Amino acid sequence: MTTTAKTYTAALLVLDAKDGALVAHRPDVQLVEVPADVVDLATAAEWAVAYGLGAGPLSQYGEESGPLLVLTEGAAEALGLPARLDDRKRLRVPDDHPAIKAVTEGGWTLSRAGLSPWSLLFRGRVEVRIACVPWGAFSDHLRWGGVGDVTDPSALAYVLGQYAERVIMPGGSTAACGLSLMTAVRPPTRVVRDRETGRPHRVPVEGSLSVPVDPAPPEARDEHPIAKDRTRDESKSPAHVLMEEALDWWREPTEAEAEAPFTVGLDINTAFLAAANRLTVGLGEAVYTDGPVFDKKIPGSWLVDLSGAELRTKDLVTKEWKTLPDTFPSPFTPTGKAPTGPAWYATPTLAYALELGIEVRPLAAWLRPEAGGYLDLWHNRLRDAYMDTLADLGITAEMDEESFLASMATLRERDPEAVALLDAIKFTAKGGLGKMREKPQGKRESRHAPWPALKRPTWRPDIRAAVISAARVGAHRKMVKTWNALGLVPLAVLSDCVVYPSAYPTARAVVPRKPDGTPLPGGFRLGPNPGYCKEEGVRPMEWFRETVAKGANPGRFMKPGRDAGREE
Repeated sequence: MTTTAKTYTAALLVLDAKDGALVAHRPDVQLVEVPADVVDLATAAEWAVAYGLGAGPLSQYGEESGPLLVLTEGAAEALGLPARLDDRKRLRVPDDHPAIKAVTEGGWTLSRAGLSPWSLLFRGRVEVRIACVPWGAFSDHLRWGGVGDVTDPSALAYVLGQYAERVIMPGGSTAACGLSLMTAVRPPTRVVRDRETGRPHRVPVEGSLSVPVDPAPPEARDEHPIAKDRTRDESKSPAHVLMEEALDWWREPTEAEAEAPFTVGLDINTAFLAAANRLTVGLGEAVYTDGPVFDKKIPGSWLVDLSGAELRTKDLVTKEWKTLPDTFPSPFTPTGKAPTGPAWYATPTLAYALELGIEVRPLAAWLRPEAGGYLDLWHNRLRDAYMDTLADLGITAEMDEESFLASMATLRERDPEAVALLDAIKFTAKGGLGKMREKPQGKRESRHAPWPALKRPTWRPDIRAAVISAARVGAHRKMVKTWNALGLVPLAVLSDCVVYPSAYPTARAVVPRKPDGTPLPGGFRLGPNPGYCKEEGVRPMEWFRETVAKGANPGRFMKPGRDAGREE
């Protein structure tokens, strides 16, 4: 017996109103006439299913994606919906609105979110998603970047169609899409038939996150039930709470550094996405161990005292150990200051400590023996989407450094739809990881009552911590390589942006190289690939010193006119 894959007419449609009639824009820029009997959401959903909208599964055990209809303001009014939402707090249409009555009378049911910027209609196993543009379906707070600025219905259909093809069917915020992609490429369960009864039932998929698990006590947010006995002082103490976050550090330049006319910012491309590649993370529950021997192959949270540890590295030529300057940031804290006592660390941080010649003696640990590369497939799909979209903008991995820097400098002056898609892909990667430690939303019975996100197998603060840990020490490793080769010490670090003093106004001046001029392995490397870097900006040294004097991290403002902190 052979089976054939289901075919779809299109992934989605953007509905608009023209001369009083509905028209549909397909991702392939074709126009489709909408039948005259499509007059409300119920009939629109019926037609979307009949038209064949949707997308196939992204993995062997994955599920198909149902239709998506994107409504412009004209389409919303033509379907009996309000042009704007009066309830700006809940962002939903009142339950007594005629449009909701029409949905019910048409045999469809709305999800508990009701009619909102992103709505879900379902009937049996059939689901139809509705995105209403004038209500804010692609607004800034949902992190769709420039997609919200694409006003032409045909162009919007193209951008969203590309996103559906390269990433996943759009739905909600880009962060929600990032999380959905994790389960789309690694479904939690699959259907098998019982040999005796022949009845189908679900079993976990190997290598996936199949059931929700509690965080270890140091991994839990303050609001989590496990943290109910945590004091205010303990919630701020790394000896009680795992604080694996990105670096936010800066310093005054030395007299010698201040003589350099410029400061140059290097930005690591999709740093957190790159850090997720081939990263072993825990799949099951954490197991407490008292006084364990550190093993870099086991993911988990370890209590270790690194206070007083000397940061060292091996000379590139002699291979002898040498000590890093005191002006170097510590890789063990988000502030870049040296730890002052025992603290909880994720495995990648301590593995890096070993590289720096530091003895690692855990006092205790919460370990996850069941482990694997859960994020690998997720990373691969987003990496390919990112690189393909850059290629649409004329930027490829084969470019030389000068061409790459020149192209990146004019990136946002080119195809606005492709730039919007690129931003959405980057927000999907970063937001998806952020959702793994999502905070409570709305009202709860008490401060430490559970919240809905805890029921997801993908609510895994330990995995988020491991990725951030890997990204932070990965950037620090590149800084050490740069110092080893060029004698440069960073002046500021903000997450994936590293600022150096420079005699020349170009990123090429601060990138370490081998004697033959090729990039130094393990150091900063210019290029479009995730984990490589681009030029964030060039600023005068005088500007840098003025910014530091104001108590601000210059890394936030290396690119003129942009605040990197607001874009996190």
